[in-house]
Amino acid sequence: QVMTLSNGCVCCTIHTDLTKALYLLLERLDSGEIAFDRLVIECTGLADPAPVAQTFFIDEELRERYILDGIITLVDAAHAEFHLTQTIAQAQIGFADRLLVSKRDLVDEQAFTALSERLTRINRRAPIRVVEHGRIDLAELLDVRGFNLNADLGGGLNLRPVAKAAATDRICSLVLRTDKPLDIDRLSEFMNQLLEDHGKQLLRYKGVLNIGGEARRLVFQGVLKLYGFDWDTEWAEDAVRESVIVFIGDDLPHEKIKKAFEQL
Repeated sequence: QVMTLSNGCVCCTIHTDLTKALYLLLERLDSGEIAFDRLVIECTGLADPAPVAQTFFIDEELRERYILDGIITLVDAAHAEFHLTQTIAQAQIGFADRLLVSKRDLVDEQAFTALSERLTRINRRAPIRVVEHGRIDLAELLDVRGFNLNADLGGGLNLRPVAKAAATDRICSLVLRTDKPLDIDRLSEFMNQLLEDHGKQLLRYKGVLNIGGEARRLVFQGVLKLYGFDWDTEWAEDAVRESVIVFIGDDLPHEKIKKAFEQL
C-alpha cells in the first residue's frame, strides 16, 4: 500500500496531512479493508525529520496506535562531502538511529574512513552500516527501537573513539558523564534550563542516570523540546554507577553546557 503526500513543502503541512493519512490508514485497518504490520514513511532528500517524528508524540490517539520505531538516514558516500555543506543534511544524520552508507565502492578507503569519522562526530549514537548495491539485512531497518525508553544508549556509546578534527559541522554530539550520584531536583533544573535555552537546537538526546539514594537507573530521551523519562532496572552490584547523557544538537554551546552539568 502506497500513499503519497504530494503537497509541496512537507515541513509546513506535515502535521495536518500526515495526521490525516495516518488516521485514514487506521480506519482502513480497523474495517478490515487493508492489513499491515509496519508503516514506512519515506521523506524527500531535503526533508526535516523533526515534524515527522513529532507527529507521533503530539497526537494522543496516534501515540496509542503507532509506535515510532526509528529514523534511518541514507548517506551517499560519493557525494556526502557536498551534501554535508547543507545543515539539513547534517540534521538528518543527527536525527538518525541508523546510518546506511551507499556507493561505498565508488570511494577509496581513506575517503570512507574520513566520512565515517565525520558521521560519528555528528551522531555518536547511530551505528554505521554499508549498503552494497541496495542489499542490507532487514534486521538493520526494522525493530530498531530507537525511541524506546531503556538503558541502551546506542552503538555510538560503546564509545568508539572520535577522531579530532576542525569543527566544520553545525550538528555534532556532546557526551556528558559523571560517576558522582546526581540530585534529581538539581538535575531537573539543569534540564529545564537547557530546554528553555536550547530546546529547538536539541535534535535527539538520551541519558542513563545514577540518582542519589535510588537503586534504579533513570532513563530519558527526547526530540527537540519533547522528552520522556522513566525508572529502569536496578543497577547491578558489580556495575559502574555512571551517568551518561548524549546530546545531538545544532550549534550548541558545549563548554557552557559542560560547566552547568559539572555544577550539579
